[in-house]
Amino acid sequence: MVESLMHGLLQGAWAVLLCGPVLVASVAATVFVVRRRALAARGSAPTGSAPDGGDQLFWDLFLGSCVALPALLIPALVSPWAGLVLAGAAAASGVAAYRGSPRFLAWRAARNEERQRLSAHEAAGVRHDELLRRWRGYELDPACSIDYPALTDVRLPETSALNKGHADRGAAADCHAQGLPGRRRKPGSIPGCGGTGSRDSRRSAR
Repeated sequence: MVESLMHGLLQGAWAVLLCGPVLVASVAATVFVVRRRALAARGSAPTGSAPDGGDQLFWDLFLGSCVALPALLIPALVSPWAGLVLAGAAAASGVAAYRGSPRFLAWRAARNEERQRLSAHEAAGVRHDELLRRWRGYELDPACSIDYPALTDVRLPETSALNKGHADRGAAADCHAQGLPGRRRKPGSIPGCGGTGSRDSRRSAR
């Protein structure tokens, strides 16, 4: 009897080790996919897309069940205690995936937004450096200053805006070098380090 009991425990342990990761991963993935679709459709899906959403939910649950049910039933037939352990692990993974999905999706959305912001910032920096290089060619060449006097006339809106952009870029670079946070741009102002960039930019432009 002891030998049969040990044999059953060994078989149940092997069943848990082989089928446990598959069951936990399938349940967590299914719950995550369903939760993600529900959060995405909470305020963005039109009313006419309800049947499509129901079909997608059915196929998500069906595919998840095709993987999860065999991974649960086969070990349960081999050893009842293995079935109980796997059922508890599946329930825990489903609850964890349900509760952790919103935080994970928010973190991923914030990371993508940060990447897009950094990419746009780098592209703007490259464009600014190119414009500054071309501007210096006009500014340091007396012949160009004579031929194109508008490029140094800050009374013109275009030239004034260019000078403000240069001053704002310098203030932002100083903030980045000092590790100081900048404020978001307000209507009618130019962003700077702690809100002082707009005033400095206007003084520089004048």
